[in-house]
Amino acid sequence: MSRIGKRPVAIPSGVTATIEGSQLSVKGPKGTLTLQMRDEISYVVEEGAIVVKPANATKAARAFWGMQRTLVENLVTGVTQGFSKKLLITGVGYRANSQGKTLKLQLGYSHDVDYAVPEGIEIKTPDNTTVEISGMDKQKVGQVAAEIRRWRKPEPYKGKGIKYDGEFIFRKEGKKK
Repeated sequence: MSRIGKRPVAIPSGVTATIEGSQLSVKGPKGTLTLQMRDEISYVVEEGAIVVKPANATKAARAFWGMQRTLVENLVTGVTQGFSKKLLITGVGYRANSQGKTLKLQLGYSHDVDYAVPEGIEIKTPDNTTVEISGMDKQKVGQVAAEIRRWRKPEPYKGKGIKYDGEFIFRKEGKKK
């Protein structure tokens, strides 16, 4: 039995959930998100909660149960509060600047990196070494953060690069004389 899957997902006030065909749609103050429903799992929208249960006793149904419940919870959280990730840029001359739907990164290359911000994602740069990514789709926010980080991953000797806020970079000792 899945401990996560057993708990129903609470629907706060101002949020509506509907099942249309094979899609679960959740609408809230920030917008609408949909989830493609799996055949192995049954979804029931009750008063004030969404209940996720395995449709049959197969191994696949038990395997997907907890994950599908978490995905439903992410939909509800996304349309009410949204998700955000923070990136920190470390290095001499490394900086970021948000200009409308483009993020301009200077990362020590001979050219500036222009990252086009996808639809549904908002990027802010409170200062030139911090990038805040926010949106209502958790997967999309994480993907955008990973794509930006990929331009200059943190290196272990000086710690230069782009890292997540709170990420620990294992530091190596330099060359000995």
